[in-house]
This record gives sequence, C-alpha cells and structure tokens, in this order.
Amino acid sequence: MSTLGRVVRSGVGRRRVQTLVIGLTSMMAVAASVLGGSLLVVSGAPFDDAFAAQHGAHLSVRFDAGEVSAAQLSESGKADGVSGAAGPFRTATVTPRPDGANPGWPMTVVGRGDPGGGVDEVVLLDGRWPTRPGETVLSAGSALLPTPGLRITFPDLPGDPALTVVGVARSVTGTADAWVVPSQMAALTAPGSGGHQMLYRFAEADTAARIAAGREAVTKALPPEGIVGEQSWLTVRKTAERDTAVYVPFLVAFGVLGLVMSVLIVGNVVASAVGTGTRRIGVLKALGFTPAQVVRAYVGQALIPAAVGTALGVLVGHLLAVPVMAEAEEVYGASSLAVAPGVDLAVVAGVLGLVAATAWASAWRAGRLRTVDALAVGRASAAGRGRWAARLAGRLPLPRPVALGLARPFARPGRALAMGTAILFGAAAVTFTVGMGASLGEVMKARAHDAADVVVPAPPPDFGPRGPVPGKRPAVDPAAVATAVGAAAGTGKHYSASTVRAAVSGLSGTVDVIAFTGDASWGGYTMVAGRWFAGPGEAVVPTAFLAATGTRIGDTVTLNGLAEPVPVRIVGEVLDPRKEGKQVFTDASRLTSAHPDLTETSHHIAVEPGTDVTRYVEALNRDLAPLEVTARAGGRESGGDMVDTLNALSAILTLLLVAVAALGVLNGVLLDTRERVREIGVHKALGMTPRGTVAMVITSVVVTGLVAGVLGVPLGVALHGRVVPAMGDSVELRFPDSVIAVYGAAALLLPALGGLLIAVLGALLPAGWAARARTATALRTE
Repeated sequence: MSTLGRVVRSGVGRRRVQTLVIGLTSMMAVAASVLGGSLLVVSGAPFDDAFAAQHGAHLSVRFDAGEVSAAQLSESGKADGVSGAAGPFRTATVTPRPDGANPGWPMTVVGRGDPGGGVDEVVLLDGRWPTRPGETVLSAGSALLPTPGLRITFPDLPGDPALTVVGVARSVTGTADAWVVPSQMAALTAPGSGGHQMLYRFAEADTAARIAAGREAVTKALPPEGIVGEQSWLTVRKTAERDTAVYVPFLVAFGVLGLVMSVLIVGNVVASAVGTGTRRIGVLKALGFTPAQVVRAYVGQALIPAAVGTALGVLVGHLLAVPVMAEAEEVYGASSLAVAPGVDLAVVAGVLGLVAATAWASAWRAGRLRTVDALAVGRASAAGRGRWAARLAGRLPLPRPVALGLARPFARPGRALAMGTAILFGAAAVTFTVGMGASLGEVMKARAHDAADVVVPAPPPDFGPRGPVPGKRPAVDPAAVATAVGAAAGTGKHYSASTVRAAVSGLSGTVDVIAFTGDASWGGYTMVAGRWFAGPGEAVVPTAFLAATGTRIGDTVTLNGLAEPVPVRIVGEVLDPRKEGKQVFTDASRLTSAHPDLTETSHHIAVEPGTDVTRYVEALNRDLAPLEVTARAGGRESGGDMVDTLNALSAILTLLLVAVAALGVLNGVLLDTRERVREIGVHKALGMTPRGTVAMVITSVVVTGLVAGVLGVPLGVALHGRVVPAMGDSVELRFPDSVIAVYGAAALLLPALGGLLIAVLGALLPAGWAARARTATALRTE
C-alpha cells in the first residue's frame, strides 16, 4: 500500500464517528434517490412494453353507424399522418345477465374476426378466440368475472341472444369489454342503434396536440355528429402510471433532503477534520506530501465511508422498492419489475461525485496551508471568541455548568451553524411526515364516505364457483328497510344509496352511478369545488371524471346503457380516489324510469344525540330480521396498500434523516469536547462534578436545537404544501383545504421540540465521555 493509502486508512480508522456520519448520510441519500428514480423510470414500463408489443391504438374512435358508413371509415384510415388503422368493427353497448341471474352492467362488445392485426393486437390470457356465433372473449378487466364457460344472456334484446365465454383476453388500450365474431353483432344490436369502432396509429403521437392533429385528419371528411366517443392512448397510459407516480413527488422530497444533508454534513466533517488536524497536515507536508496529495488524502477519507454507505443505500433502495414495484406489476400482468441498472449507476455516480466535490472544496484549505504555519497552530479555539456570550450567561441565575454550556455555541459559530442545519432538516422531515400522515388520513376519510353511525349494507350477490348462482338473487325491498329505519327509536338523519352501472361517452368501460334517496350531503363526501346536488337532474363527480371526459362544473353528461339515456348536469366536484374517477353521484328519482329495479341498496344512519349505538343496532336488527338484512356500526375502511406503503416509507426515511441529523450533532459535539479536554480538566479540578460536566455539554446544544427545530417547522410545512398537491396531481386528484391545512398547534409543537430532542440525543455520548474523563489525564492533554 502506498504512503498516501496508509494515511487515508489511518484517518478513516481514527475518525470513526465522522466515518459513520458520512456513511449513513450517503446511504440515506442513495436509498431515497434509487427508489424515486426507479419508480420514475418504471412507472410506465409495463404499459409501454405491452403497447409496443401489441401495436396499441394511439386513438380509438366510436362512430354512429347511422351517420357514418363503413366505406367512409375505411377511407379515414388513409389520411395523412396515419401509419396504421384497424376496422371498422361493429360495436354495441349491451347489458348482459350472466347465467340468467343478477343484472349485469353495460359493456362494450366489438365484432372482430381475429385478435391479430397491425393495430391493437389482443392478447389471449386464457382459452381461445371465438370462431362462431354464440361465443365471446371477455376482457381481463371485465366486471363479469371473466371465466371460460360462463354463460351470458341478453333478455332485453330481440330473440334473447346468449353467449358462452370461451376465453379471456387483454387489449392494451382497453378498446372493448368483450369480443365476438362479426356475424354475431346483428343479434346484439337493437334496431336503430349500434356503431362502428376505428383504431388508428399515427406516425407522431407522443403529445396530446399531435393526437388532436391526428384526430382532425381522420375525421375531417366525416360528419361531426357521427362521432360518439373517443379515447387517446395517453389517457390510458396516465391511468396505468398513476399507481406508482403518486410516490415520485414524495420520494423526490426525501431524496433532495438527503442530498442536501449529504453536502452539508460531508462538507462540515471534512472541514472539521482539516481544522482539528492542522498540525498533522503540517507534519505530512514536512515529510514531503504535496498540497495535491494532502487534499486527496482528505477526499479519500470521505469517499471510503461514502462508498460503503452508497452500496448499502442501493441495497436498501432495492428492498424498499419491492412492495411498490409489486403494485406496478399488477397493471398489465408484467413480468417481475426491477430497479433499472441505469438508475443505480446514475445515483451512485451522482452521490459519490457530490461527496468528492464537497470534500475537495472543504479540504482545499489543507492544501494551501504553509508547512511552518500548520506546525505552529494548535487546535484550541481562537482566544476571546464568544467571551461576550460567556459574560452574559454568567449573569443569569443559572448553575455555572449550564451557563458555560449556553455560551459555547458562540465560541464556535461555524460548527454550531453546521449542527443547527442538520437539526433543521431533521425537524423539517418530521414536520413533513406528520403532515403527510394527517393528509392521507383526510383523504381516506373522504374515500370511505362513512360518516354514518350505523350502516345497513346492501346484500351481496350469491356467487358460485363460476359466477352468480341462478335463483339466488337477494330479494330485499329497500322501501321496507327504509321504513324500518325511520320507525326505529333513536334514528336521526338517514339516506339510502344504490349503485348501477352506465356508460359515458369518452370513457372506456362503465361508470358506477351512485343514486341517493334522501339527503346524503352529511355522509362524509368532501367537496373540492361546486356544491352537493340539490335535486333530480344534478350530479357531482370526482376530479378524474372531469379530466377524462373533458367536462367541467356546469356541463351535462348522458348516462347510457340503461333503459333510456339519462342526462345529468354536473354541479360539484367531489374528492374520491376510488375507481379511477369512474363514478357519478346523483338523485335516485332521476333513474326511476331508466332503472326502476334499484334493489341492491345500502342505508346509512346518524343516530340522535345521546343514543347508544350498540343498543340501537341490536334493536334495529330485531326489526330487520324478517327482511334478511343486518345493520352494523359504521366504521371507515382501511387505507389500503398504497397508504400503508406511503406511511411505512415516510416513517423509515424520516427515521434515517433524524438519525443522520443526530449523528451530525454527535460529530460536532465530539469534536468540540475533544478540543476542550484541557478546559474540562480545569473545571473538574475546580470542583465540577460529572453530572455538571454532562449538563455543560448537553446545554451547549440546547439553544442550537431549539432554534433549528423552530426554523425547521415552517420548512416542513412548506415542503408538505408543495409535495401533497403534487401527489394528488399524479393521480388526478385536487385536494381541498381540509387535506392541505392539517397542522394544528399540537402538530407543530412536536416537531419544534423534536429539534431539541435530536440535539440532546446527539450530545449524550460525548457528554458521557467528558464526564468519565480523568482530571489528571485531561490536564495533561495539549
């Protein structure tokens, strides 16, 4: 080993605390960066891979067969900018009954001869493609439990056609809920209805503007009234990415905090090493080391623990990515996802480069020192520095050790500033995590929609091994249940909710229409904008619904696929992260003629003040027993895997940041204590007890901890105010003030005092070391 290598190894072994601080700081920064970068890279990977392999449609458009002919649509596929087209395929929206029981939901059926083709190749997951009338393939995302052998009937269509499921398939852009042979479509299309579907690929389709230009090109020669609905591949891609995209702003915040702390702590550690090792630097130069070699020695002492911390950080980042990647794999049944090697290389190179640059900047002073000056300099602090603070503290009615400790930060203001900065970021991380937990709690409250004290759930369908069992449909009269609820002693406000499925132009698949009887505005529905509906013909929808359909408050949408079209006017935007926004909340009376059979109904009750909920439920269940339904006490559903993962990640990353901040304090106090060994010996010789020594060392960080904690709170609040809305934007959610403004006095006091706690924890070990030091040994130390 070279002489320079021995010097580096000696410095790393001698400065164990500094080595640990640099290593842990690097690990924290790398772990958060690897996790955030990986999710950013793979968030669209499953969809992108499937889209490329299946030649997905950049734009799918549905046309009214009565307005546009098949010949016209075939010509549209030759428009400028179109690189491929498929269709026209006959299509229809029908409402099936699987196995003759339990009403199904509206579904889009497309007549297609084979799954291949140059556009939107459909991948078979199970079974085979239909080869004759009476057979169908269901989409893997179908609500009809896509199982080969399931029989589906259509009693509302002429001739009562029936289909047998022979396979399960997946279209990467969700162009249909089911496929049949083209000759089957005549039996599935009611007179005067039905349409055509065209699938287009464009030479350039990477932006919404280019998709719009392509749409204009293919529809230019077609009557505008003939376009029924359309779907861009960008919309589908965004939906596929949303499960992992929500983590990215959150992880970027922690990654930035980790990187900033890395720069500050590495710079402080190296600068402190140079400051306390001035005479050692002089000895090295006297032995023949050049200025460049001295600088490289200190950079090497920082890079070795940083390299170890970086390796551990990559491992931790990969482990933390496991539960998040597992959610991404479910989107398209992709093969096992892993952290991209390019992300590892970029993060490792970036962090080590940052450490090297920071260490070089801090060690540059060591290279510039003259040998004679370095040999002549001791390691005591400059004479007279902080004397005014010591005199002021001495006049306070405090024990002498406490007064000496309170004055100490002013003797080393640079070191106190470095410790305070580490504490500040630790307090900011705690503040951010507390706020994010509270915000997620508010989102889950809005998601549950369960402000009711008592709930009578809708009776579930009776499913057999291959779907709903004929003749087992629960026959419950919602009016009878409502009558029993209204007559029960202790009932206050109550409403009922029924769910039906409908189709809306511009959205693939179906939407859940939640129809209310009674005033449900008190039921836990958090409004983002507008108001709750006040009567028939009005509706409220989630933010994602507005984004997907291009509508806004005041617009009217039509619910199709029911007995008759139902137009409703949007009067409000509700916070609801479920079902990708495919929900409409409206008054039940508006659906009476379009869907009179609303039997799958839940009832929600708020009891009168002073009513015992348990006894109320027991009494109500006695009244409901003849109706074969059961009431239960209200309770909010759990947050789900995403919220649990976010809370766990935030707790782990915050603990790492707090540990790094505490180690930063430990490093600073340890250096300060070692510099003051002789001074501490003098104090002990004059009668200072070990307990007084501990008090002096700990109080030396009290002011720094309190000030940094107080300053860290607004930084954490500001970070929360930027990150949480960005997380909402990634999943097409707009948050109201109740989700953002979650900090109360108690929520802010804990992080502010947390700065003091971090400072005290970091100072405990050096304080114990100083208390145990022998007086004679301390007095002999130079």
